[in-house]
Amino acid sequence: MFSVLLTSCGEYNKLLKSTDYEYKYEAAKTYFAKGQYSRATVLLNELITILKGTDKAEESLYMLGMCYFNQRDYQTAAQTFIQYYQVYPHGTYTELARFHAGKALYLDTPEPRLDQSGTYSAIQQLQMFLEYFPESKLKPEAEEMTFKLQDKLVMKEYLSARLYYNLGNYLGNNYQSCVITAQNALKEYPYTDLREELSILILKAKYELAFYSVEEKKGERYRETVDEYYAFKNEFPESKHLKEAEQIFKKSEAALSGRPVEED
Repeated sequence: MFSVLLTSCGEYNKLLKSTDYEYKYEAAKTYFAKGQYSRATVLLNELITILKGTDKAEESLYMLGMCYFNQRDYQTAAQTFIQYYQVYPHGTYTELARFHAGKALYLDTPEPRLDQSGTYSAIQQLQMFLEYFPESKLKPEAEEMTFKLQDKLVMKEYLSARLYYNLGNYLGNNYQSCVITAQNALKEYPYTDLREELSILILKAKYELAFYSVEEKKGERYRETVDEYYAFKNEFPESKHLKEAEQIFKKSEAALSGRPVEED
C-alpha cells in the first residue's frame, strides 16, 4: 500500500514538503527499491544530514551513492562512496562502498588517447579495496578491472611511442623518445598483451636511430639494433613481425660490414 501511495506526482510533491523524516526515509527506500533513483536521490540528500548519527544516516548515504551509480553519474557516485567509507570506516556497507568507489571511477575512465588521471584514480581505489578486503567475493571482479585499467595505461604509452616513431626526425630526433617510452612501458607492465608490439617498435626505432646517426655513433647503434633483433626473435619466434625484423637485421649487418644501406 505504501508503494502504491508513492506512484503519483502529487504524492511525491507532498512528500518533499513533509517534515515527517521517518516517512521520507521509508519513501526513499521504496523509491530506491523500485529503481526510481532520481526521486530517491532528492530525499536521501536531505536525510543524510537530518538523520546524522543514526544507523539510518549510514544506510541513506550508501543508498545515495548507489542512486548516483545507477544513474551513471559515476564521479558523484565515487565521491559519495568515498565519503561513506571515510565517515564509516567499519560500517555495514564499507566493503561495498570501497568496491563501488573503484568501479564507478573505472566506468568513467576515458579512452587511451586522452588524459589518464581518472584511470590512475580508479586503480588506486580498487587497490585499496583489495588491500582492505583481500578475501572479498568481489576480489576477482576488482582484479579484472585493475588489469583492464593497466591495459589502458599501456595502450596510452604505446600510442605515445608510436607517435614519436611516426614523427621521425620532425623537429628533432624522435626515435630515441620512442625507444625510451616503449622501454619504460615494458618495465612497468612486463606482462602486457602489447609486449610484442612495443618490442618491434623498439627494434624499428633503434634501427632508424642508427641509420640517421652521425658517423661516429653508427657502429655502436647498429650493434644495439642487432642485439635488439636477437632479443626480439628469441622472445617472439613466431611473431607476425618476424619478416620485418629480419630485414632490419640484414640491413644492420650490412652497415656493420661496410656495405651501403638504403632506407626503405
